[in-house]
Amino acid sequence: MTLMMIINVISVSAQEDWNLQKSKDGIQVFSAEVPDSKIRAIKVVATYNASPEEIADVVMDINTASEWVSHLKSSYLIKRVSQNELYYYAEVNLPWPASNRDFVAHLTRTENMQSRTITIDGPAVAGLVPEKKGIVRINNSVGKWIITPLDNNQVRVEYALHVDPAGSLPSWLVNMFSGETPMQIFENLRQELKRSDQQTTTAMVLSNNAK
Repeated sequence: MTLMMIINVISVSAQEDWNLQKSKDGIQVFSAEVPDSKIRAIKVVATYNASPEEIADVVMDINTASEWVSHLKSSYLIKRVSQNELYYYAEVNLPWPASNRDFVAHLTRTENMQSRTITIDGPAVAGLVPEKKGIVRINNSVGKWIITPLDNNQVRVEYALHVDPAGSLPSWLVNMFSGETPMQIFENLRQELKRSDQQTTTAMVLSNNAK
């Protein structure tokens, strides 16, 4: 399956066959079959008390990713092309006896100036970092964040993902756990937003006291 076909499949606007897999605390996880793939696509939907820019800034901040992205062992910035484009490396912890996975992703952030909707695309790319012994490299993965402003300083966040984990992981095992990890990540994102907001408030207070 080509990259463009996968992108079309996981596109929130194009995919009509999403099935609700899990729902908790306002976070919904959906799955959908992908043609020519044994691995299902995943979509997560949630609403947060934040601005689109706040959500996008957290997603684009590779330095803090390990604080809210579940099972992320390590990550680092490879290259920042601009404020809205970067490449980064990440290693993901998997339970024994499975080998850890790693990947290089290319993040691009675009904003619709009229609707203020922010889209962040994050496909995996090959060739930027040599493969490491004992770690399985993921080269086929596409993900997309769609961050849409609502009333009362709220945003609707949609994240769609389809990944080929490579190696010998059975598809049934990947699909069985595909609902739990996205749920954890979106729960952690809510806490990360609160922490970031508290840090901003503290910095403002300290700045005002110093004047």
